[in-house]
Amino acid sequence: MSLAQQGASAADRAHSHIRAAIMRGDLTAGSMLSENELAATLSMSRTPVRAALTRLQDEGWVTIYAQRGALVRELTADEVRESAETRHALESAGVRRADPARREGLAARLADNLDRQESALLSGDVQEFAVLAMRFHRAFVELAANSMMLSIYDRLQDRQYLSILRSADRIFREPQQAIAAHRNLLGHAQRGDWVAFAQALDDHQERGHGLDATW
Repeated sequence: MSLAQQGASAADRAHSHIRAAIMRGDLTAGSMLSENELAATLSMSRTPVRAALTRLQDEGWVTIYAQRGALVRELTADEVRESAETRHALESAGVRRADPARREGLAARLADNLDRQESALLSGDVQEFAVLAMRFHRAFVELAANSMMLSIYDRLQDRQYLSILRSADRIFREPQQAIAAHRNLLGHAQRGDWVAFAQALDDHQERGHGLDATW
């Protein structure tokens, strides 16, 4: 392996490590990250760490301050709103574009997911709930059988995941309400009533977090 490849590999590892820590909530919004400390933790030089932080800044996860470090960003209100609105449009379009064959059996396919959501909520496992809720909502986009729609939707999932984690206190106060809202969405999708689905999804977002997340 050439030196350039080794450097790229180290930068990729640093990027994956830091990004995963942000997604798990280990590095919370407002945390200042030190190149030196990250390099020591990862047993590598500062150069790949610096490259990783630059990439994370380009992706919108941190803001780099010269001579100070990199600050983990909080999602802005506009970012949260725009992400939620885009997901709403794609999920509603998925239900609208689905043919009866794709809708058939949707409830059966998502039954286990809903049961596991409920278990995660009752046990207080926010990370498990977040993953399951994201898969649940993605299933509505999948109904359209449109790879471009799915690609766009998947680009938003990191922000959706963080939104759910940061809204956990509100979600877990009313676990049955979250499950009831999901079952309501599933019923509209199964029937192909995309207008009712879109309205229920809008209510779901607004009631839950004022567009903080779609759970």
